[in-house]
Amino acid sequence: MKKRDKPGDSITASISGAVSGQVAVGKDITQTQQVGAAAGFTQAEEAEFQNLFAKLKEQVAVGAPPDKKAQALEQVEELHQALSAEKPDRTTLTKMQRVKNWFAKNLPSIVGTVTSVFIHPLVGKLVEAGGDVLAGEFRHRFPEAKAE
Repeated sequence: MKKRDKPGDSITASISGAVSGQVAVGKDITQTQQVGAAAGFTQAEEAEFQNLFAKLKEQVAVGAPPDKKAQALEQVEELHQALSAEKPDRTTLTKMQRVKNWFAKNLPSIVGTVTSVFIHPLVGKLVEAGGDVLAGEFRHRFPEAKAE
């Protein structure tokens, strides 16, 4: 049986603010989203990327004092999530900068370990996936790293 619109059916939407992602307004809507590996990584690269962060978490857990360990690991997770984007953008760089600044302020002895992730070839691939403008901004924000 086919649905009929009733007289007076009305659909209204108002979307504002800092919103990103999918939005659907209407009746009988189906949405699908396909999520792949960050920056089109191969399976081997994805495994290496995950291993990079597993090692970083391990190093931070060992190097952070007990009263800062939980916060430090949260920062590493935020960095991991930021760099897991399929196509990084300025938001990715902002999150990276925020994590770097947090470590510089709170655990300066570990900031080098964290920012060493920025020079990893897979991060270079991520930045490259964001395009030339993002790569330029990356070089400006993180002069210690080189994006190809």
